Amino acid sequence: MPDQNPLFPAFLKLENLRVLLVGGGNVGLEKLTAILRSSPNTAVTIVSLAFLPELRAVVASHPHLRLVERGWLETDLDAADIVFAATDDPALHRRIKAAARPRRLLVNVADTPDLCDFYLSSVVQKGQLKVAISTNGKSPTVAKRVRAVLEETLPDELDEVLQQMTVIRGRLAGDFAAKVKALNAVTAGLAGGRAYEAPATRKWRRVALGALVAAGALLARQLAKRPE
Repeated sequence: MPDQNPLFPAFLKLENLRVLLVGGGNVGLEKLTAILRSSPNTAVTIVSLAFLPELRAVVASHPHLRLVERGWLETDLDAADIVFAATDDPALHRRIKAAARPRRLLVNVADTPDLCDFYLSSVVQKGQLKVAISTNGKSPTVAKRVRAVLEETLPDELDEVLQQMTVIRGRLAGDFAAKVKALNAVTAGLAGGRAYEAPATRKWRRVALGALVAAGALLARQLAKRPE
């Protein structure tokens, strides 16, 4: 049996945390972009000796981002809940990790899985549906390929399904067993069974069927009275 991925999957409300990002180059921009893609309202403090123009442009369009143009200081950790180390200096990354440990801060260190407390996953998003993919840091390329397959396979309409199921769940009344039966009726058509039919539709279908039967009986009687 192959080794299992031991990582614990979780979705963070990152906008409720204070994020420190150390690094203003390409790697820092990549991490910042990943953060904002999922949690655009997250407050991020970015510390670096220099910043890419592209990163400055991102900061200019997000009021929750703050640039600190200097080298990293250990005191930067005092105002952080979670840390991203994203420079080209491995020695600096080790110092950040060592200083963060006694503070019990979670740290993600770029391109150094052994120093990471957590990894960033490849993400597929269809509205409210979000799927995170992890290879336990073994192969980001495989994760990206799986993400591409899922993005192509999962239809955009899934978000509409989620919205509708939320409304349906909110309208269901009764105890748990009754709710399960109602949900089974709603989803039966998807499973190849008899499709769900709203009570109003069922009522008028019966009325229409009754009218057709009555009309058929009347026609039959009229035909029976006709002379040969």
